[in-house]
Amino acid sequence: MRSKLQKVGLIGAGILVGAALTLNYSALAEREASAPLPLDDLRTFTEVFGKIKSDYVEPVDDKKLIASAINGMLSGLDPHSAYMDAEAFKDLQVGTQGEFGGLGIEVGMEDGFVKVVSPIDDTPASKAGLKPGDLIIKLDETPVKGLTLNDAVKRMRGKPNTPITLTVLRKGVPKPFVVTLMRAVIKVKSVKYKLAENGYGYVRISQFQERTGEDLAKALEALQKDNKGAPLKGLVLDLRNDPGGLLNGAVAVATAFVKPNSLVVYTDGRTEDAKMKLTANPDSYLRGNESDYLKGIPAWSKTVPMVLLVNGGSASASEIVAGALQDDKRAVVMGTQTFGKGSVQTVLPLGNGTGIKLTTARYFTPSGRSIQVKGITPDIVVEEATMKDAANDNSLNIREGDLENHLLNGQAGADNPATVPTQIIVPETIDKSDKNKKGKDKAVKPEKSDPSEVISKNDFQLNQALNLLKGLNIIQSR
Repeated sequence: MRSKLQKVGLIGAGILVGAALTLNYSALAEREASAPLPLDDLRTFTEVFGKIKSDYVEPVDDKKLIASAINGMLSGLDPHSAYMDAEAFKDLQVGTQGEFGGLGIEVGMEDGFVKVVSPIDDTPASKAGLKPGDLIIKLDETPVKGLTLNDAVKRMRGKPNTPITLTVLRKGVPKPFVVTLMRAVIKVKSVKYKLAENGYGYVRISQFQERTGEDLAKALEALQKDNKGAPLKGLVLDLRNDPGGLLNGAVAVATAFVKPNSLVVYTDGRTEDAKMKLTANPDSYLRGNESDYLKGIPAWSKTVPMVLLVNGGSASASEIVAGALQDDKRAVVMGTQTFGKGSVQTVLPLGNGTGIKLTTARYFTPSGRSIQVKGITPDIVVEEATMKDAANDNSLNIREGDLENHLLNGQAGADNPATVPTQIIVPETIDKSDKNKKGKDKAVKPEKSDPSEVISKNDFQLNQALNLLKGLNIIQSR
């Protein structure tokens, strides 16, 4: 039995992304304790602290001990609560603005090795050809076995334009192979767009950042301009392998497509601050005194036929958008089951440059579905074009339920399917056992596409989405 994926991280400047974060920079309010402090347990803690100080084989700094205790207290709650030292706290803030240093890999730890969950578009990792499911077993000359995920992340950080050599294990490749990457300042372009063909637009969101809503508005306006000023006939919104990001970015994206004041998402937690209802209006997605960047988007954005693409790498903010558009009957959700990251993390500064990321609530779609663990079931399941042995490898299908200490769904009847797929489409696959047989028609393995391309000609799911949009237009025109 494969081991559970223990943590998820993003190798940039060591930041953790993939949660639709609510950033709270106000002072941490003091709340009345609901129960007296556990004095006996605190005495045990101080006793252990004293024993380490006096008897450990080497002297240990007080700050290190306390930081480790805080980190253990938070990481023992769920996979997404964490303590951030000054460097990690700064990196988190920088990362949500779309720029950070490193390799650009979303990773986890499995069987003692660093496992690639997803390379980020247009980063050294994606350009080097790293793939989901790859196991990194050595960093330069240092074996990964025995390192914690944080230790591995720190070794992969570094100054831009400095190299690092990764030794990688890949399923289907008989021997480990070596790849050298050049660290870079990674500027994640949140929104990409292109006119897929006459009248049909394609928008990809790779991560939800501070400017995602604004960038989406510009993309919609540009698509209309590229379509000779005419409204689009159909739109594909691609959220595959989008690990999430900022909550206000998700609300802004949903707002661009649904009716004003429609419920987008609500949260429920123990405190009043954790109970929110976010709707499709500027108060729910704008920050400070910024102007409403969605005010001038084309009118057709509210009515254009849409397909929303998701997969197992679509998490948190991506699932909020998918759930909102699915419940609203605004888009056909196509692809594979999403990750199931439906918990809210609030970032709280501690006053000394450090901070904590604390799970405070669960996300619910407008119809009341808890996203946690379950995720979003597509209306039409379309498997990715891949080789048979990879398609049947469950170890590549990493989801929230695989994370150690994951938060439960918290909803009665959570196992009941909220959405039953209307259709399941499986592409032709390559069967290695047949590759030498003659006289049989076999699908051709897609060629490796340029990672800088917005649209790949070999993207089976995208082609199915475009075919569906064309079919909808044919039906509507009768």
